[in-house]
Amino acid sequence: MALSAINARPYLLITSAKVVHMKSAIKYSAEVSAAIAASMPIVALESTIISHGLPRPSNLAVAIECERIIRDRGSIPATIALLDGVIHIGLEAHELEAIANRDDISKASIRDLAIIVAQGKSAATTVAATAHIAAMSGIRVFATGGLGGVHRGANESFDESADLTALSQVDMTVICAGVKSILDVHATLERLETLAIGLVGYKTNRFPGFYLTDSGYALEHRVDSADEIAEIVQARTAIGTQFRSLIVANPVEKEMDKVRHDEFLATGLANAALNGIDGKAVTPFLLEHFHTASEGESLDINTEIIKSNCALAADIAVALQ
Repeated sequence: MALSAINARPYLLITSAKVVHMKSAIKYSAEVSAAIAASMPIVALESTIISHGLPRPSNLAVAIECERIIRDRGSIPATIALLDGVIHIGLEAHELEAIANRDDISKASIRDLAIIVAQGKSAATTVAATAHIAAMSGIRVFATGGLGGVHRGANESFDESADLTALSQVDMTVICAGVKSILDVHATLERLETLAIGLVGYKTNRFPGFYLTDSGYALEHRVDSADEIAEIVQARTAIGTQFRSLIVANPVEKEMDKVRHDEFLATGLANAALNGIDGKAVTPFLLEHFHTASEGESLDINTEIIKSNCALAADIAVALQ
C-alpha cells in the first residue's frame, strides 16, 4: 500500500489484536446482558456515590438496596464503574463490593475514561461519565442523587461541572433531586436553558435543591406520573430533540431545615476558602462538612434521595416499554 494511502487512512494501522483488546475494555454483567437480549427496561446508576459519596459500610448497603428497589419495580439495574481497566455496565456482587471498599478507586469523568482504561486503573463514574457510557450502551434512563452544575464564583474560576456539557450531548432521561444546593443554582438553571437540556419537575412546580425541596426557583414544566414522562421522551424522539438529555427533578420528601442548611453551607464555604480547597475538591469537602455538622442528617437525606430517584427511574423505564 502506498504511503499516501496509509497517511490518508491512519486507522488501518490499528491491528486486529488491538481492536479486540479495546472491545474487551467493556464488560456487561450477566444480568444486564440478559436484560438487553430480552429488551427489558434498564436503569443506569453511577458509582461515585458508592465510592466517594457515602461512608463505609453504609455505602455498600445503600447500593444493594438501590438495585433491589429497581428490580422490585420491574427494571434491571446497571451500575457503571471501571475496574482494572475494564468498563463494567452492571456489577456482579463482588465487583460492587470492590467499588465500595477498595482504596484505589478514583473518580472518572468523560475525559478520564480512555486514560484509566489504557492504564488498567479503577474508578467510579461521575454523572457525566455514567451518562456517556449508558448512552453508548443503549441505556436511556439514569438515576442519580443531585446533578453537578455551575459553582459559586464561576464567573472568576470558570468552575462548571462536566455534567452539564455531557447531558447536552446524549439522549438520556436523568432522575435527580435537582442540583446540589452548594452550587450556584440560578446560574446552573441558565446554563441548562442555554444548552437546551429539557427540565421538568416531578409533582412539583419548584426546582429542588438536593437537601431542600425548593431551591427558590420556579419550574416552567410539571409532570405527575411516569407515564407522562414516557410520553415526553417519545415526543422528543418524534420531533428530533432527543440528542440532549431530559432532567426529571424529583424533590426529596423530607428536607433539611433551611436555616440549618444555610448555616452549614456558610461555614462549609468559609472553611473551604480557609483551607485553600478549590476545583473538584470543593463538592466532596462541602458534602463531608454537611455530614459532620448535621450529625448524619445530610447522609440520611442523601440516602432517601437516591432511593426515591431509583424508584421513579424504574417506573419510567417500565413505562417506556
